[in-house]
Amino acid sequence: MSRVTASTSIEQNPLQAILLMTLAMLIVPVMDIIAKYLSAELPALEITFGRFFFQFLICFVLALVGGRLTRLKGKQPLINYLRGILLALASLSFFTAVKYMSVATAISIFFVEPMILTILAALLLKEQVGIRRIGAIVVGLAGAIIILRPNIAEIGWVSLLPVCTAVLFSFYLVINRLYPVTDDLLTIQFSAGLSASLLLGGALLFGAFFQVEDMEFVRPTSSQTGLLFTVGLISFAAHGLVVAAFQRGTASLLAPLQYVEIVSATLFGYLVFSDFPDGPTWVGIALIIASGLYIAHRERKKKSDDQTDTVPEI
Repeated sequence: MSRVTASTSIEQNPLQAILLMTLAMLIVPVMDIIAKYLSAELPALEITFGRFFFQFLICFVLALVGGRLTRLKGKQPLINYLRGILLALASLSFFTAVKYMSVATAISIFFVEPMILTILAALLLKEQVGIRRIGAIVVGLAGAIIILRPNIAEIGWVSLLPVCTAVLFSFYLVINRLYPVTDDLLTIQFSAGLSASLLLGGALLFGAFFQVEDMEFVRPTSSQTGLLFTVGLISFAAHGLVVAAFQRGTASLLAPLQYVEIVSATLFGYLVFSDFPDGPTWVGIALIIASGLYIAHRERKKKSDDQTDTVPEI
């Protein structure tokens, strides 16, 4: 689970953008597969802490080697830390979900995020939402319900955690709309890693002190520590790849490629856990992808119409 947008003056190169985005979407589910594997012996809270702690450590080392420590504070430190907290809660929700359900199913449900973001933008940012996008939202949520129904029956309300992840990530994107990113990639990742590590580390200490189930720290083995480092490394690398992709290609070109994540999650989930979505789940996935792509199309058209003073969407 990983989304980000970026813009810069780097020369456009659509082929490079497609390759970078595709690579990012192929490796992101590996992080989730490792999290699911580790969840058999480690709490999801500890796995999430490991992801952000090692991400923070990687950024710190790179900044130290590059002589950039003084720049890590950033221009918007409080906003950057808020972004990190939202990402930490979203990741915790998602890693908890994949403990109980397949990675492909969890990622598919998470992709209701464009629908939730559209709703939040209308409610919080007072953005105009036309009848066509409302229809797409209904279709996408119907797809999510199709996927969720058997999961709710089998594992209970924990199956709603990917929806919770989508809500938290949508708030993260709303923050980005209100306060556009002004810092470089290393600073953003460092801030997210630091704030998330402090929040999740504090929760682990609380769980250990009060002996709260699923919040107590379990001392990882050397191999588990290596896997936690790999999760942090993938998080850092995938974020960088997506940013680099958006620097070289337009959102309209790259948006459809994010759904490659479902394909790679299905492949890795099958190879590692023998998980494979059934027929109704694929129907739900198709509805979510179709509505997500249509919402992206209407967003681009609305921006184009606004820039040319044409009639707004209805």
